[in-house]
Amino acid sequence: MLLPAKAEVARHLRRYRAWERAMLASPDDRRVRSTFEDSGYTLCVLMGKRCAREAADAAERYLCTSLGTYLREQSGRPHRSAVPRRGPPKAAQAHRRTHAGR
Repeated sequence: MLLPAKAEVARHLRRYRAWERAMLASPDDRRVRSTFEDSGYTLCVLMGKRCAREAADAAERYLCTSLGTYLREQSGRPHRSAVPRRGPPKAAQAHRRTHAGR
């Protein structure tokens, strides 16, 4: 998975938040709304999300975490230390049983 540079994500997230505030201040201004939607779309493309809110949330998580942590969160797989240890494979257990009496 390719991820954008954190500086680019931070820049676009700041832009999105600034236009969000402007849009909330004057919701009837078509130019402001259009620019806000464009900034949301750009954030969606950068973060690989379909919704601007999800993209903004993902951008904030990406900026606040390490790359490895962010990738694990996105994949849904637990960290290695969170995976319970299993015993040896069945073949090794059978081998130990058969040779234990000798």
